[in-house]
Amino acid sequence: MSRQHRRGRAAEGRGVERLSAAGPELPAPPGWMRWLPAAYVLVVLVLEPLTPVQWPVSFVLVALPAVAAFSLGPVGVAAATVCGVTFEALLAGTPCCAGRSSHDLWERHYVAAYLCTGLVGALGIALAAYRRRQEAHLVHVNTVSETLMRTLLRPLPARLDHVVAAGIYRPAEKGTLVGGDLFDVRATPAGARAVIGDVRGKGLQAVRTVAEVLGCFRQAAYEPGDLVEVAVAMERRLVHEAEALRDDELFVTAALVEYDAAAGRLTIVNQGHIEPVLLSAGSVHALTGPPSLPLGLGVLAAERPVAYHHPFGPGDVLVLCTDGLVEARDEDGAFYPLLDRLRHRFGGGPAPTADEVVDFLDGDLPRHSRAFHDDVAVLALGPVAQDTGPRT
Repeated sequence: MSRQHRRGRAAEGRGVERLSAAGPELPAPPGWMRWLPAAYVLVVLVLEPLTPVQWPVSFVLVALPAVAAFSLGPVGVAAATVCGVTFEALLAGTPCCAGRSSHDLWERHYVAAYLCTGLVGALGIALAAYRRRQEAHLVHVNTVSETLMRTLLRPLPARLDHVVAAGIYRPAEKGTLVGGDLFDVRATPAGARAVIGDVRGKGLQAVRTVAEVLGCFRQAAYEPGDLVEVAVAMERRLVHEAEALRDDELFVTAALVEYDAAAGRLTIVNQGHIEPVLLSAGSVHALTGPPSLPLGLGVLAAERPVAYHHPFGPGDVLVLCTDGLVEARDEDGAFYPLLDRLRHRFGGGPAPTADEVVDFLDGDLPRHSRAFHDDVAVLALGPVAQDTGPRT
């Protein structure tokens, strides 16, 4: 994830939007707001000679510092205040520009305008300084939240046991990394085990659930037992979490995957999640299997989760994602056609790597949808030969 994140930052600098470019940031003020103080002065200068002499249009420059305080810092507001008073004085005492006699420069109404502009300027400087402090505080809070999520969603190693992995994560809340999607990959005695999930809900409660689910997976994945036992352990943990939160509707859709390198086989347990997609020999298709209820809703069914299997060899790539990817809409309201887009890019061609698939989705989804209303997580896995390279 960290490698993809850095590449996304570089692409963003070149003007190419990427999913992985998301991070803690403050939205910049619109361009029109940055130019508003200058436009405000320009309008006054245009109106002044066009209006009757008895209409002192320059008095509206009293509001200039307040206008500047929305987008400029304290120094900028102070400069706008000085400019406002200067233009008021010029328009009051320059006959060639305003048609007034020079003695209007110190006429009491104009002096009052100078004083009011200075007072508004002082208030604008204080407002701009306060706004800057609030922005710094928000940056700090977002940085802390990013650190929290990166602690939970740890960067994926490029190589794990006999699997290469790549992933990206994009929260719905722009400018933050706080969300309710999760993924992880672990090298265990049973083989490489991975999970991807989507927590119901948003905000800090969703982050707490993410921590519980990932913590349980990271422990249960190393315990004796098959992948179904891991799913059962995660179900029990989530039930306890729901009781602690007193939330009867808490659940997590999840897909668990195990790769047995010796057998060249995938084992999948799908807990109400989007079906994994397999890229193999130039074809792209979803791996369907017996469905199970999402984690946390197991009490509604007496049966245990059911695992299913599929061959998985060199050149294959397994793509796991959350519904934020496939439910992203374009301007016409159409969902993102994941299978069609993967077939268009990789169908019939040479076998891609997991990193290439994730890199394609990283740039292709933002071209389809400009706004994201749900978290997006993508995890791609690919096998490697057992006798190449050291294990991580």
